Amino acid sequence: MEEIKKVGILGCGAMGAGIAQVAAMAGYLTVVREPQEDLLTKGIARIQKSLEKAVEKGKLDRAGKDKTLSRLTGTISLEEMKDCQLIIEALPEDLDLKKEHFQKLDVLCPPFAILASNTSSLTITELAACTKRPGQVVGLHFFNPAPVMELVEIVKTLLTTRATLDSAQAFVRSLGKTSILAKDRSGFVVNRLLVPYLLDAIQSLEDGLASTEEIDKGMRLGCGHPMGPLALSDFIGLDVLLHIGEALFEEYRERRFAPPPLLRRMVITGWLGKKTGRGFYDYRGPEPRPVSLDLTED
Repeated sequence: MEEIKKVGILGCGAMGAGIAQVAAMAGYLTVVREPQEDLLTKGIARIQKSLEKAVEKGKLDRAGKDKTLSRLTGTISLEEMKDCQLIIEALPEDLDLKKEHFQKLDVLCPPFAILASNTSSLTITELAACTKRPGQVVGLHFFNPAPVMELVEIVKTLLTTRATLDSAQAFVRSLGKTSILAKDRSGFVVNRLLVPYLLDAIQSLEDGLASTEEIDKGMRLGCGHPMGPLALSDFIGLDVLLHIGEALFEEYRERRFAPPPLLRRMVITGWLGKKTGRGFYDYRGPEPRPVSLDLTED
């Protein structure tokens, strides 16, 4: 297995930008790709802003920021990935879209390159099966925000080779992060446990068990959680949570994975959480405040 010196990141959204930043900070030549210039510009700006915040907090000096940016290249061309030893896909949770890119990369990249996915819910096996290198396909699931969160889930399929796993684990260690190994089952470890908890909190709210504030306060103060489940759902993105819940329910057909009607209605309404300014809380003022369950109220 080739030593990993250059890393490619497919997608420069919140997750892709975070992973690209972490890789570049760890000393890897890093190329991040978006298909459109405006999306790429926005993603690179996100990385620059994150690095500047790290400098302001004293977690990184100016020289470290400059070195990180010098290792980072943005591109709209998939061709720029052809000499990467590791490519991490961080595209939207659309299986067909991911498979299309894995097939293109399978042809483009040298035979020793590892293809990884940051998916939080889709099956790695389906991605591996669409390539001619299934043994070198693995899940590398980072958590948001990637520069801050310590954990990376490494997901092994029935076909993933020991050498690929060893390389993936060594790469995660080189980032200063901790990995856990999981089999290729939807949700892996963290989301399989976390998502039912979040969905149950939403169902409890819809059932009138308690208010948004009381549910979140109860879990913060009663269980020592740093963030309540409804605030956490807003942070993740209600559309993302809905998609993960649907994928888990499709895999397991267990009621605990079924998204509550309230979650679906909020996504249809466009209330996706913090990123749209409103979810279970309204973020448009100086402080977040709970929104009414009456979805027609302004």
